[in-house]
Amino acid sequence: MNAKISARILRIAGGLVAYTAFAAFLLAIAVQTYRWLREGEWPHIGVSDGLRALLAYAGVDDGGSGRLAELARWLDTPTDWLGWHEVLDVIPASVALFLVSMLGNFLHVYGGDLSAANEEGSES
Repeated sequence: MNAKISARILRIAGGLVAYTAFAAFLLAIAVQTYRWLREGEWPHIGVSDGLRALLAYAGVDDGGSGRLAELARWLDTPTDWLGWHEVLDVIPASVALFLVSMLGNFLHVYGGDLSAANEEGSES
């Protein structure tokens, strides 16, 4: 594959990841703020809660077969990696989404730098 095309794909994919994750981050903060104003207590939304909601939105059934159904069952009753399950419960989903947004932004900028370097290299 051409280096210019690869750099552009990396830039576009990074931008999509960055802006989508940042929008989800803002949505998570907005939901928490709404609940806080309504109930008077800041709700905790962990990464595992977000994964459960995402799997439910995607229509993954706990009783189904496949890797996503297995993940849904594991989130409800973990049988291995018990420490990892605790970490997913403790880490706020907003922090994880912000970190994913930063990673996507890094890929977007890096792809732009690669694209600019490829354009300079083709001119000489």
